[in-house]
Amino acid sequence: MPRASRDGVSIFYEREGEGDPVVLIQGLSFGRWMWRWQREALRGEYEVIAPDNRGTGRSDDGLSRLVKGLPGRLRTPVIFKLAGYSVAGLAADLEAVLADAGLHGVHLVGASLGGMIAQRYAIEYGRARTLSLLCTTPGGPDAVPMPEGTVETIYGVPRGVSERERLRRRMRPAFGERFTNRNPHLMDRIVEWRLEQDAEEPARTAQAAAGASFDASEELGRLRVPTLIVHGTDDRVVPVGNAHLLAERLPNARLEIVDGGSHCLFVEHADRVNAALLEFLGEHAR
Repeated sequence: MPRASRDGVSIFYEREGEGDPVVLIQGLSFGRWMWRWQREALRGEYEVIAPDNRGTGRSDDGLSRLVKGLPGRLRTPVIFKLAGYSVAGLAADLEAVLADAGLHGVHLVGASLGGMIAQRYAIEYGRARTLSLLCTTPGGPDAVPMPEGTVETIYGVPRGVSERERLRRRMRPAFGERFTNRNPHLMDRIVEWRLEQDAEEPARTAQAAAGASFDASEELGRLRVPTLIVHGTDDRVVPVGNAHLLAERLPNARLEIVDGGSHCLFVEHADRVNAALLEFLGEHAR
């Protein structure tokens, strides 16, 4: 499997299919499993490039052993103040991947943190033909913050619970309760996929630090690439108001609001998301 390198850190990526290149950029800590529904829809029409963000899956984390060895209560503030990633750095990792693959004129599709990376990449580099931004934010002072209840659920998991239970608790705000109750076997599978592919805790914290400091709000006006924005009305992680901010700031944007869509609408409402994505990509294919 191919790998790119930046600053001594190895970044893994998958590449399959033929056609216009579509690059799928993961959300915070999520592995490549998150795109399995979109990859199925794209298969046969597009070439799909799926990198593991730094610290996720098969990519190196670039963190020192000293930082990773700290107890969690000390490690988190150290990473946020001194050793966290930046969205600009994650975008530079993506540039290393696309340069290694020899790709130009790519369609970037990013969700949550991946949407932030896609924005920063399009601002800093010249390989993007289109952007598709799912459940993400422009950052900045006008961004709608994560609700306090979600913060408490995600970061207030008590000590002593198993890793499976920790993942289940953290996922609660990202999915609709009705969907979770109706799909217990799928939720079990997602937990197993996450155990196998997701970022470990130090890298997850480093990615969270990148998202917390992200702000592209004053730069989006100079992005002319066609952009699709897809967001759910019931997103309890990145509230839907952020989609409207993106649509206001991006000069060439189309906004698709999914009624009842959660943060993981690319799973819960995969058919709706895939239809919007395929229509948009088809309009801007070579």
